[in-house]
Amino acid sequence: MGKSFGALLRAMRRSKGMSQRELAGRVGVDFSYISKVENDRLAAPSADTIQRICRELEVSPDELLAHSGKVPSNLKDMVSGSAAALNFLREAHSMALTDDDWAKLSGRLKRLRKE
Repeated sequence: MGKSFGALLRAMRRSKGMSQRELAGRVGVDFSYISKVENDRLAAPSADTIQRICRELEVSPDELLAHSGKVPSNLKDMVSGSAAALNFLREAHSMALTDDDWAKLSGRLKRLRKE
């Protein structure tokens, strides 16, 4: 089994040499909240809080968001406002794409957009 969300967050924070108190202060939460999340006594924070944490740690939020199973509100808004986007995601889901498949698809979309 892989690392828990809390263990992954702790590893990211430590790799940046940041204390729980420092991260909490920068994100605007109590340090005990960070401690409880890292020790898996609380569930993963909201997607928006995860994004703030990652901004302060200067890391992409994608890994933590995927690990938490949460989607940022701006992406929810973007997708929920488009029937075509919902259909695209439904089709992609039915194909059981791997992470590698998603990465290739993303690259193809970027090339298509340039055409």
